[in-house]
Amino acid sequence: MKSLSFSELWYWFLLMAAVCYLIGCFNFAVLIARFKHKDVHKIGSGNPGTMNISREFGLKVGLLNFLLDACKGGVPAVISYFIFRGYVFAGTEVVISDFTRYFCGVFVIIGHIWPVTMKFKGGKGIASTLGLFWFCMSCESPWYILICLVVLLFGIVGFIALTELGSMGSLLGVTGFSVWQGIIFYLRYATCLANVWTVMCFMMLLALNVLTWMAHRKNLVRLFAGEEHRTSVRKLSHGKRGMKNM
Repeated sequence: MKSLSFSELWYWFLLMAAVCYLIGCFNFAVLIARFKHKDVHKIGSGNPGTMNISREFGLKVGLLNFLLDACKGGVPAVISYFIFRGYVFAGTEVVISDFTRYFCGVFVIIGHIWPVTMKFKGGKGIASTLGLFWFCMSCESPWYILICLVVLLFGIVGFIALTELGSMGSLLGVTGFSVWQGIIFYLRYATCLANVWTVMCFMMLLALNVLTWMAHRKNLVRLFAGEEHRTSVRKLSHGKRGMKNM
């Protein structure tokens, strides 16, 4: 492993932050709705995200939106992984790509939630965050590609199907993946947990949770008040037309 100091990397961090924020600003829900001759802000909940697209156009279109947003969150992180995986921060054992993967992800999510292209009123970042974890965990081991897929399908989707609590299922998924990655970092850097870059790796995971949970604050208020809208996977498969007929 080659070592690099922060003085050699700071401009890379600025570049990654700017590029990833702009990538996050590109909203696929807006594009899909426009292709369907709709304004995503004027349909359903008005939220430019996967759930609203699914309710309006059906589960297949919603799945397409989810996959596109997932790639938006994951691809920049994986690119940074391949650039920096052979380097450690100078004087430490911390692999630079362990930090940059989630550093890139945080700025993609910031761009998704507060896009300058939509007057800082974007989506809630769940699909991109889950995609980020899926791609990043796959960098840990090829087996994690399948494991993450199983967790996504049977864990998160299963929870939503049983409880019809879409927001809570999504947020628990984000937190679950954060804990999983956090355990891997803990075991990997057990001898240098107090190092600033080790701490920063954990801070990136925490930031992803803060961003997504904060973006869902209104949903959480409605949930605790017993007023949260239920999310029926069966009805989503039929889209808006099917929901009207059920």
